[in-house]
Amino acid sequence: MASILTAIGLRAADTLNTSIPNYGPAFVGFHFIYAYGVLSSRTLKQWYGIDHQASPRDDLAKYGEAAIRDGKLTRKQLGMLKRNESAHANSVENFTLLVASILFASQAGVPAQTINAAGLSYTLARLCYGAVYILIDHPTWSQLRGLAGKILAA
Repeated sequence: MASILTAIGLRAADTLNTSIPNYGPAFVGFHFIYAYGVLSSRTLKQWYGIDHQASPRDDLAKYGEAAIRDGKLTRKQLGMLKRNESAHANSVENFTLLVASILFASQAGVPAQTINAAGLSYTLARLCYGAVYILIDHPTWSQLRGLAGKILAA
């Protein structure tokens, strides 16, 4: 079994064990759960008690201001929930690009080390992007999201 450093090309492969696994499917599975589950705003909306099953996409637009008036949310929390919805939408929109990239690279015979390194880089940048998108509301510091986006584009 190759070490993770060998699998992403940071360490030379052992001459006795030259089989490097392609972790592309694992990255796709992780990002599916991350995009559609972890970044979903439903959990936070349920936590704050403003999740409505009948029309959850309208929760913040329809009930956000009322939740502030009723003391369920602060303006800052409502902003975070809105950024969470945007981060979720962005991650879902980019998921198909990741799937296509992994599939095409695998089909084209790109070395597993290259696919693994790209998948790991994408994952780390996506995690940073999501955290910055949701947690940072200051206009200057939110520019870090653009930096994470540049890393994703590289």
